[in-house]
Amino acid sequence: MTKKRLLLFDIDGTLVNTGGAGVESLKITVRNRFGAKDDLHDIEIAGKTDRAIIRDILRKYQVDPKEENIATFEQEYIDGLPLSLSRSRGRVLPGIQQLLERLKRQPYIVLALLTGNLQQGARLKLQHYGLWDFFEFGAFADDHHDRNQLGAFARERAQTRHGHDFDAADIDVIGDTNHDIACGKAFGARTIAVATGSWSRERLQACAPDFLFDDLADTDEVIRKLGW
Repeated sequence: MTKKRLLLFDIDGTLVNTGGAGVESLKITVRNRFGAKDDLHDIEIAGKTDRAIIRDILRKYQVDPKEENIATFEQEYIDGLPLSLSRSRGRVLPGIQQLLERLKRQPYIVLALLTGNLQQGARLKLQHYGLWDFFEFGAFADDHHDRNQLGAFARERAQTRHGHDFDAADIDVIGDTNHDIACGKAFGARTIAVATGSWSRERLQACAPDFLFDDLADTDEVIRKLGW
């Protein structure tokens, strides 16, 4: 029997470019809650979990980042996301649709998400671009505000669904920022960086991922190189 391989995909900048829909919904929530027109330039967003981002925003506006305040902000952000998605000029990134279609047909490949998005936000984004149904499960910002803790949740869910543990050597983390690479390294997974987000190839290379692609457009080459 072929050993199963767990592929954990990031969303923003890896699977899709939403045209800034998530950030736009954050900005609208800030405006509604605090009456401020804020471009959030001083808040690190790429690769961070939504919960970590919201904690930083609340601290900026001198609001206690306790659970109740985070949850209220989260819900308002999620409520505004569909409108932001409908207004934005986003797209599925090169090669993603073809790659997922090919991988989904392989019985030894398990497709899942490891993302800084809240689960509801992840679903809204990927349903908007027709990709949600490719993935069995995921680890999300709801699980932990620290992205480096999410690997454990993904592994546990994979084990529950498939009836056996996945060794770190049998797991790939695919993402477009240093946070994705660090998260994969945190639990010993193979790290695959793709320069389709805000991080350049040079910056990603400095983080020493196991593999680095400009994009995933050449499906045959990606599958051959990674042994998928």
